[in-house]
Amino acid sequence: MDRSPTASLIAAIGIGLAPAAIFLVVLAATGAAPGVWVAVVIVLGLALGAISATAIGRTLSRRAERLEAVAAALQDRRPPPHLLPNGSDAMGRAERHLLDAADAIVAEVDSLAEQRDEFEAILRSMTEAVVVTGARGEVVLLNGSARRIFALGADTDYRDRPFVELCRDPRLQEFAGRSMRSTDHQVMSAEIMIQNPAPLYVSASAAQIRTSRGAAWVFVFHDITQLKSYETLRADLISNLTHELRTPLSALYGYAETLIRGVDDHETSMRFLGIIERQAHRLARLIDDLVSLSDLERGLTPLKIEQLEPMRVLSEAAELMQEQAGRRGLRLEVKCPPGLPKLAGDRDRLHQVMLNLIDNAIKYTPREGRVTVEAREAAGANGANAKPGVALVVADTGEGIPAADIPRLTERFYRVDRARSRELGGTGLGLAIVKHIVQLHHGVLRIESKVHEGTTVSVWIPAAQQG
Repeated sequence: MDRSPTASLIAAIGIGLAPAAIFLVVLAATGAAPGVWVAVVIVLGLALGAISATAIGRTLSRRAERLEAVAAALQDRRPPPHLLPNGSDAMGRAERHLLDAADAIVAEVDSLAEQRDEFEAILRSMTEAVVVTGARGEVVLLNGSARRIFALGADTDYRDRPFVELCRDPRLQEFAGRSMRSTDHQVMSAEIMIQNPAPLYVSASAAQIRTSRGAAWVFVFHDITQLKSYETLRADLISNLTHELRTPLSALYGYAETLIRGVDDHETSMRFLGIIERQAHRLARLIDDLVSLSDLERGLTPLKIEQLEPMRVLSEAAELMQEQAGRRGLRLEVKCPPGLPKLAGDRDRLHQVMLNLIDNAIKYTPREGRVTVEAREAAGANGANAKPGVALVVADTGEGIPAADIPRLTERFYRVDRARSRELGGTGLGLAIVKHIVQLHHGVLRIESKVHEGTTVSVWIPAAQQG
């Protein structure tokens, strides 16, 4: 173990005094002259000083090297070597203070590293996009959600690059510039529609913070595109529903008011009552369809899956629609080859699907036309792993549907010809109900049509497991 400078000095003096004492004894025995004694004392003093200085220098050098090792470790952000302070002198006290300071610095660095890791983990897990910029608008950091929302490269380093390089949309740049120019230190927020490259609605907020390097800004962006879409759908639904309810209610109110005032002609009274009855039935169908569609979307009507014969599913629905087809002068044909696999489905729900499809085909097919209801064996659209199943097809020779309208046919209240659809008693919800029932069966709905040539609607349902 290294000794203190005082202990080293005492040891050096002791080592130097032993031969000096022997030499002085020899001089005394020989009777040397006083001048010789003086010279000897001077030489011995010099030798003793040199020995002491060398010992002390070595001790101080070793202790300085240890302190240097501690300082170098702190400079390189490494834990310092473990040292035991020597002695209680000034150098020992300095060693203890330095080691205590080094331990405190290491603990602080470890704590900051943990906080940094926690902060980065929080940023990575946030669904909101976070961008921090410096005083000049340069990017300091951004998280993965910011890269996704602004369609940025995953491996590109955007630090110290201008904020404008994240997204060049002028509305976003105007918001960022206004936030950085603000001096009231309040959180600024706005809803912005940006093109990057597709239209995107974001809820943006910006707050100024103070750092050791000056001012900085934290921008938080939340993607509300889907929320905006839901708001639009809700507004459209309310508008369409209000419009659909207004027509039968206006008719009920108007004809009922006329009858209350009195109508002398019995035939006119019966005609008015017939109109009221039809409008009441239409209103009831609309409410029933809305309730049914709501239950399907919310999963409140679980399916009772059983094995069904395709022929029976078609024939039961066609039998109920034969009279309606006959009144309109149409031929309703059912085709079902033998040997088809059984369906895995809910009898009542598939019956509802077929009734809706046949009813639509009859309504939009002119007299002397034909409606064909058919079952075909077909596989799902999964290539080599396609599941076996059966396609239930309803084809007509009606007016057909323009290609631009086909993708929207399953939307609520969407009609190609609104006036005629209302005249025929449609609620505009039939195909929306069909779509949800087919999805609950893990099936596929397909609509094909050509104007003036007719429409073909096919519903693919998986086959039942053969046990």
